[in-house]
Amino acid sequence: MVRLNFSLIATLIMIAFKPLTGQISVDSSKYVNRKLKVDEINFVTGYYQQDGNNAAVTGGIGDEHLKDVATTFNLNFSKYDKNFNKHTLKAELGIDFYTSASSDKINPNTISSASSGDVRVYPSLNYGFINESKHYSLGGGISFSNEYDYQSFGSNLQYGTWSKDRNREFSAKVSVFLDRWKVIYPFELRPPGYGTGGDDGGGNIDFSSRNSFNLGLVYSWVVNRNFDMAVLTDLTHQRGLLGTKFHRVYFNEGSVKPENAPDKRTKIPVGMRANYFAGDNIVLRSFYRYYWDDWDIKSHTASLEMSYKLSPFFSLAPSYRYYTQTAANFFEAYKGHDISEAYYSSDYDLSKFNSNMIGINARFSNLDKKLFLVSMQTIELRYSYYKRSTGLTAHVMTVALTFK
Repeated sequence: MVRLNFSLIATLIMIAFKPLTGQISVDSSKYVNRKLKVDEINFVTGYYQQDGNNAAVTGGIGDEHLKDVATTFNLNFSKYDKNFNKHTLKAELGIDFYTSASSDKINPNTISSASSGDVRVYPSLNYGFINESKHYSLGGGISFSNEYDYQSFGSNLQYGTWSKDRNREFSAKVSVFLDRWKVIYPFELRPPGYGTGGDDGGGNIDFSSRNSFNLGLVYSWVVNRNFDMAVLTDLTHQRGLLGTKFHRVYFNEGSVKPENAPDKRTKIPVGMRANYFAGDNIVLRSFYRYYWDDWDIKSHTASLEMSYKLSPFFSLAPSYRYYTQTAANFFEAYKGHDISEAYYSSDYDLSKFNSNMIGINARFSNLDKKLFLVSMQTIELRYSYYKRSTGLTAHVMTVALTFK
């Protein structure tokens, strides 16, 4: 199938992520409510639509039209214990609905293939412990994701520490994802009696695993009252089925095979984030990342966002992101591969390309509008337009609501 495009994921994270700010009072003479309470409720929904002519399912040619509606809902709880340590609990549920013209070509002889439209469900639960007096935090969580052709189980552990004046912070996160895939082949390349992978059954089908191990590190510091910076990395090592077997590859002598990728991959990204507060109304946010992996892909990402506060309740933030990457060492276009090659793919996500994304974000804050039993605090509306040098284009629209 065609997965949800990374540009939409990045947009949802940018809007939904709320960093922990402010210090916790440890004055025992003041009353602290020790009951579990709801700190924040977040609701984010986004619509993504793409079009292009390099579908991997049909060998790097063909319709890439895809629509996806992604919605996440999370509840953030907190309480203080008798030692004034803070305990947090975050429960989240995400649901994606998508339709894909390209993956419908797994079996072009049917009206609709198993992956032409599907639902992805991904709940998660995370716990955190914050000791403000000793300047450290601990946390951990579990997650699950289910789709028609795979299941994923995830877990993570986190640690953070900061200086007494909060001018310097360090955090580390270790996560593991254990995936189980259905091995689905294009219709004409299935062994006799092999199943479709859909709900209709129709024969036996193989399963394979993919395991991912991640280490995320972030160090941030306040340079002065108007400027702060952070350096970060998110190291990843993967093993297992990393190619997609229902992607066709057409060779230069006329034959066709399922995609075959190496069963190991190591990713090393290193990034830097910088924010500059230019007076009371303007905030400049910039980001740069260099990426390398042992499939020979190297990439650069640079982005800039300017948030301008038009009033205490309303701000606008135009943004721009540029991305460029080299091709994987086993990528070739349609009929570009030689039959003697060990690995081969015509998936244009692995090709050489550059992309541009422009967007605008409108934020209504400090609303304090009562809705049922909670107060609406913020409304964010974001639109982004994405274009690749390969011809793929996409539109992303997102709405985010925050309640206290």
